[in-house]
Amino acid sequence: MPNGRLGETSGNRIPTMRASRRDFLKSVPGLTLAGIAVTRPELILHNGKIRTMDRRLPLAEAVAISGGRFLAVGDNEDVLRLATASTKKINLAGATVVPGFIDAHTHPVYSGIRHLRWVDCDLRTISAIQDAIRAKAQRTPPGEWVIGFKYDDTKTSERRKLTRKDLDEAVPDHPVFIEHRGGHTAYVNSAAFAAAGITKTTPDPPGGRFDRGPAGQLTGGIAETANKPFWKLIPTDYTRDEYRQGAKLISEMMTRTGITSVTDAEGTPDFLRAYQDARDAGEMLFRVYCFLVYDSLDEMIAAGIRTRLGDNRVRVGAIKLVCDGSISERTARLSEPYVGQPDYYGILVTDEDELYEQARQAHYADWQIGTHANGDVAIDITLRVYERLRREHPRKDTRFRLEHCTVINDSLVERIRALHAIVNPFSTYVYYHGEKMVHYGEERLNHMFAVRSFLDAGIVVTETSDYPPGPFEPMMALQSSVTRTDSNGKLWGPKQRITIEEALRVATVNGAYASYEEDIKGSIEPGKLADLVVLGKDPVEVDPFEIINIPIERTMVNGRWVFEA
Repeated sequence: MPNGRLGETSGNRIPTMRASRRDFLKSVPGLTLAGIAVTRPELILHNGKIRTMDRRLPLAEAVAISGGRFLAVGDNEDVLRLATASTKKINLAGATVVPGFIDAHTHPVYSGIRHLRWVDCDLRTISAIQDAIRAKAQRTPPGEWVIGFKYDDTKTSERRKLTRKDLDEAVPDHPVFIEHRGGHTAYVNSAAFAAAGITKTTPDPPGGRFDRGPAGQLTGGIAETANKPFWKLIPTDYTRDEYRQGAKLISEMMTRTGITSVTDAEGTPDFLRAYQDARDAGEMLFRVYCFLVYDSLDEMIAAGIRTRLGDNRVRVGAIKLVCDGSISERTARLSEPYVGQPDYYGILVTDEDELYEQARQAHYADWQIGTHANGDVAIDITLRVYERLRREHPRKDTRFRLEHCTVINDSLVERIRALHAIVNPFSTYVYYHGEKMVHYGEERLNHMFAVRSFLDAGIVVTETSDYPPGPFEPMMALQSSVTRTDSNGKLWGPKQRITIEEALRVATVNGAYASYEEDIKGSIEPGKLADLVVLGKDPVEVDPFEIINIPIERTMVNGRWVFEA
């Protein structure tokens, strides 16, 4: 095991050096890391297997922590010599430690609020969903909305979509809106259609669809922009305190699984304030890089706000744009039709001209841009927009992002590489949504969630859940990426399998880069933020099909345990 290492301050970066034990110890008094004067460690974790994600010292036995940052990383003997009488020491007894996991595309406050206020419809029969919303209706004043989320048509025993009739039978007297887990489609009852003024003769809106029966009758399903008339009616009068509670709740849920940083991929000013309120109250356990929806861009520009404003707990992220639909709901815009639907190619939510105008406004105002693009048609459009912006208004270190970037081909990969863009594909979808993959076909799956292709091309690719659409547990994401096998043992897209070592780097170092924070987190090295996870087993050594069962023993953020099993 190499000798311990200490960092020395140099601007914003903290280079490291190897030293003899004598020089190492002599260098300790008065040591300064990242602008914080540190003399002795507050905590030392030792006798562990620390997978640092630092290529210069990939494995270590011990780490010293002070002031919320890593002070030293190395072997037991060298690091323990730094201890004083006041230093707390924890013997890891051989446990594996990795950097805190970074979920680079998820929806935390959006999810937290729903867990607080909506009906969780992640149930396994339609009758169970009917019972749940019926019970909610009984507690809801007459005429007010009954709202559910996390419904998934392929997870119920009936394996069919909810219908208007199903919802009318359960709740005839309240408008009902049940959001699909994927977030792009929903299911409503007759009272909801009436409240929104939608009838059989209402045409489908551009970029949206009302599901219809053989005679054109409304069957209850609504997709993409067809949601908008309902969102205008659904009450979103959450209090500032409820937003804060949502941030608190979801941070507790996610840190239990080892997640220490998240990117909120579709935030609003209310969400941003919720994170700040929860942080100030000492209730927010993870770090947040918060995107803002395009509708808030004018307000942000007028206030002089742009990407990267904030601190290492809450930071303003990219502007979020949307090009097409959903993979789990089968609305992503493809160049080849869906399997079994020869005339159906998905939905383009925003055309190229409109997407360019939105992106141009953000780009010229010095914002990072993250565009939702699932299908290869949408990815092609998004890349043309990014390429045009680069020609017309070159900027340094734009880090254009492609959110999801699911269905690719070799030409798209080369264009992404040339742009130095960052891709953020779903990491738990193969494992969790395997039954939906039949709609795309086995051959197309070799070009979906294409982490192997991205890594081979030298493209920065991250780990993401998109929760609620996908589960957020990092162990599921690791297993899904390494095995490309769903929960029933079916193999999907074996050409895109990656190694566990690669998957760990994708879930840590790469996530930090995607938010311009590679200098302060993502790996365990001196001077970086003390975010880490203690695992019950080493994911590198277990059977790849057992990774999902590895327990999370502890999660640390900023040098403080935020979860202990």
